[in-house]
Amino acid sequence: MIRFQIEGRGITDQKILNAMARVPRHLFIPAELDAQAYEDHAVPIGYGQTISQPYIVALMTKLLEAAEGDRILEIGTGSGYQAAVLAEMGSRVFSIETIEELYRSSGSRLRKLGYEDVSLKLGDGYYGWEEEAPFEGILVAAAAEHIPPPLIRQLKKGGIIVIPVGGAYEIQQLLVMRKEKNGDLRGRAVIPVRFVPFTGKAQEKEI
Repeated sequence: MIRFQIEGRGITDQKILNAMARVPRHLFIPAELDAQAYEDHAVPIGYGQTISQPYIVALMTKLLEAAEGDRILEIGTGSGYQAAVLAEMGSRVFSIETIEELYRSSGSRLRKLGYEDVSLKLGDGYYGWEEEAPFEGILVAAAAEHIPPPLIRQLKKGGIIVIPVGGAYEIQQLLVMRKEKNGDLRGRAVIPVRFVPFTGKAQEKEI
């Protein structure tokens, strides 16, 4: 996986490669699908959600430019895999999930694997996590029609947001945007992607 799917596509940051090598990806997908854990595609994790293919996880991590100790907001915990990768790189991760079953299972999994630097919240990711803001980086693992204004407000000046933007179940564009000193976002579209759409309106809880 590391050599051919990630390094072979030009991602050579050793911190990212080492982090992804340390995280046991097969533990973050349903047991009946673990044979697909390291294959070059997304894998269903239930409730209409997926765990992104390894290359996309590595690419989004690279675009985020997270430094050790950075506070990172993740929208869409899913199975917890991306959060684990960021934690392995030394980030303090705050992750929001809107589906209660995934919130509970990912929380149990991350605690069992010893990821103490990941805090989870059940809630609507559109509104971010204001109590823990500002963040040096925000990573969104669901497609939005636009970049949610609350996330822009919670991003620290100089910080980066990585987000797929486009219609639900359509080809979207993966954007990487940096917040300028005047509060504006400036960045670019990186590649076309296909993510599940933003969902929300769950009752807020924290663990």
